[in-house]
Amino acid sequence: QVQLVESGGGLVQAGGSLRLSCAASGRTFDSYAVGWFRQAPDKERVFVATINWSGGRTLYADSVKGRFTISRDNAKNTVYLQMNSLKPEDTAVYYCAARRGYAVSPATTYNYWGQGTQVTVSS
Repeated sequence: QVQLVESGGGLVQAGGSLRLSCAASGRTFDSYAVGWFRQAPDKERVFVATINWSGGRTLYADSVKGRFTISRDNAKNTVYLQMNSLKPEDTAVYYCAARRGYAVSPATTYNYWGQGTQVTVSS
């Protein structure tokens, strides 16, 4: 069992930066891939980025490539999402999720989810 708690959301102007954190509790966190997803109002939850257990493999949605960076510190049981050059269309609730095995994009393959953190980007 893995419990996930997101933090770091907030209100930022377009062009600004935020760093989200996903803190995990439970055993063997370093055996899990962790992904970030987001859900805007009245839209489906979509994939943002994911990282494998070691941090050696990452995958990004095209919409965030070059602007967002996912990383992890297994000693701290934490995964980060550094978001730069933020745009109003990045506004959403951001969720982290964990799964055993490969770092992949489909949300349905993730077993454990946090409660989400709101990110609002003003124009």
